Amino acid sequence: MVKMRMMVLLLSVMMVNVLLMDAMVESTAEFDPYKVLGVTRSASQAEIKKVYKRLAKEWHPDKNKNPEAEDMFIKITKSYEILTNEEKRASYDRYGQTDNTHPYGRGHHGFRHFHDNFYFDESFFHFPFNNKGGRDFADSKYTLHFNQYISEVVPDSFKRPYLIKITSDWCFSCIHIEPVWKETVQELETLGIGIGVVDVGYERRLANHLGAHQTPSFLGVVNGKVAFFHYAVVKGHLMQFVEDLLPQRLVEKVTDKNNQEFLKSWHELNKPHVLLFDQVPSVPLLYKLTAFAYKDYVQFGYVDQGLSETADLLRKFNINTYAPTMLVFKEDVEKPADIIQAKGMKKQIIDEFISNNKFLLAPRLVNQKLFDELCPVKQFHRRRKYCVLLITGEEESFATGNEAFLSLASANTNDVLRFAYVYQRRQQPLCDVLLKNKDSTLPQVVILERRNGAGKILYKPVSGGWNGSKEDKHKLLEELERLQKDPSILNNDAVLPELNNEFTSMFLIRWIYTAYDYLAEIIDDLLHNNWREVMPLLSLIFSALFILFGTVVIQAFSDSSEEKQPKTKAKEASKAENGSPNTSSTSSRPPKKNFVEVTELTDITYTSNLVKLRPGHINVVLVLTDPTKNILLSKFAKEVYSFTGSFTLHFSFLNVDKHGEWMAAVLEYAQDAMQIDTDEDEAGSRKLDYTGYVLALNGHKKYLCLFKPVYTGEDLDSKPEEEGGGSRSRKGTTRSRSTTLQIHHKLDRLGLWMERLMEGTLPRYYVPAWPGLDKITVNK
Repeated sequence: MVKMRMMVLLLSVMMVNVLLMDAMVESTAEFDPYKVLGVTRSASQAEIKKVYKRLAKEWHPDKNKNPEAEDMFIKITKSYEILTNEEKRASYDRYGQTDNTHPYGRGHHGFRHFHDNFYFDESFFHFPFNNKGGRDFADSKYTLHFNQYISEVVPDSFKRPYLIKITSDWCFSCIHIEPVWKETVQELETLGIGIGVVDVGYERRLANHLGAHQTPSFLGVVNGKVAFFHYAVVKGHLMQFVEDLLPQRLVEKVTDKNNQEFLKSWHELNKPHVLLFDQVPSVPLLYKLTAFAYKDYVQFGYVDQGLSETADLLRKFNINTYAPTMLVFKEDVEKPADIIQAKGMKKQIIDEFISNNKFLLAPRLVNQKLFDELCPVKQFHRRRKYCVLLITGEEESFATGNEAFLSLASANTNDVLRFAYVYQRRQQPLCDVLLKNKDSTLPQVVILERRNGAGKILYKPVSGGWNGSKEDKHKLLEELERLQKDPSILNNDAVLPELNNEFTSMFLIRWIYTAYDYLAEIIDDLLHNNWREVMPLLSLIFSALFILFGTVVIQAFSDSSEEKQPKTKAKEASKAENGSPNTSSTSSRPPKKNFVEVTELTDITYTSNLVKLRPGHINVVLVLTDPTKNILLSKFAKEVYSFTGSFTLHFSFLNVDKHGEWMAAVLEYAQDAMQIDTDEDEAGSRKLDYTGYVLALNGHKKYLCLFKPVYTGEDLDSKPEEEGGGSRSRKGTTRSRSTTLQIHHKLDRLGLWMERLMEGTLPRYYVPAWPGLDKITVNK
């Protein structure tokens, strides 16, 4: 019975396998790269490339929101990969499929354990999301974790670029690009490029840190910066992407015209120079990667052997044109210090060649990093390194001694000894410690040994100084021989300060180059709509620009207004002295001139300036009489001038001698605020005085705000009369002056009242209907 059940179960499994194989064959037969791209079987590579560019742009998932865009884009890319590869295209034309036209882009992987008693071919189900162990084993050695990325990848990216794939177990599209990824990784690894794989399901923190929000995606890391890949997943595009990650100007093109200038710059840059001779017109990627790795030590140049402009160089150095050749030049620009030539120039060979020629024969100590590498700290007795240091100057008078020291360094074959020199003026703190006798004449030679990383050294100055003579050379060689036998001759000890960085002046140039590379990266992100990564930076830039230019514009306008305001006030003061009021024709528009435009409120202007005044607009009306007209208008203009910039304020005046009944009718609605100034006449009757009142009239909402004059000036009537009396004419004159001053000071508080009007804090008195100015009808 048990056997029967087992047989039934096995038959069921076999039926499932058969059905899956049929489905896979049908899906394979449906895939036709020629139909996908819409080209004939005789189409040329140029036609295929042209059609691919058009279709890839049309169906790119970032630009096409069609749900089928992603699948269509994968088919287009896969078709392009097949038809541009001669072997795959021939295989498809002959057999109807290639190794990569499997429905899921994978070949046969053998049988995998599924259960204790049953085995299935995983290629039938090829879902790499069963568990973590079910993923491609080849990617496991490239898997990155957050701490590993921070501590290893980022520091190492300053020496070599990294290509990182973002994937996940539930990513169907990742399966299609797997063959391209494997082929690209195999080639990039031989060039020394770092490879990484980030699984979003297990390393969400690292994916967020990198800014990767979709799978599959590719990104590059160089100099600690992250750049995203935006093109179709083809091997050629990935290779070009990695090459574009490298900074510009790593390798200089060298010809017959500029070769001497290039080689003679060793003294300024304090670096050896390397020339690569090859027949390809563009610089090989392997050479660019080498230049990037050793950019702090060596200057690189490239010579294209196919150019007629390089013929003299080929003859001068007797270059074999059948194989790439690499020459390294140090202090002697006419004779290479080392040479290597091989048809298959491998990375390991180049690295060993460059590592053995990282320094000049007698380099100048220009920073602490170079000093640490040339003169390392003593670790073991048998690994002692001694530095022979020449302290000299830059002037022409020191040239002979410097050349003699260089010739001695060139003849040195002892690995224990390192020769170097410093300029006293540039490394003054170091020289002050080594030359205790500050009256010592330059040049001087010092032999030293570093004892620890804190700067402690043992040293011995060579007596007699250094001028490059044979006696000086003989004396120095004797001291070095004694040192080999008896290290205790270094009987002086000291603690050296950190060396000055002599290349800090080049910081601006490096900053400009870095800014250029960063700007190019931003433009590239903009062109490919990578807004998620670019938006924070763009927001910061535009905010800074807005603040900068906004401040400048506001400052410019404030300066111009401050300059105009004193001039305007001076003009108003002169007009007030002349007694000429600045009135104009009827206009309710806001003034745009350097004076206040005040309109008289008459029968003609009453309707336009009050009754039919636009909503939100207010007419500020000054009440005056014929005798007080000039004085009050002058004062009124000065008080309201600072408010003339408002487009909702209009200024008018009302002659109360002509329209006293209208004034009384309007003020009936403000009885609780009325405190009328009165003057008693000789008969004892009381007469109302509206002179100096100001009304703010809102014609649309039918309300008014009232300003009552407050006298703040000096009351001349309160002064006692002079003893002995005075003539009637003198009393009349004093009385007249007192009245004039009282009228002038009635508007002293108008400016404060106007501020409250603009703030909306004044009490409002509503009017049922505006009475006519020609015929007064008061509704009690």
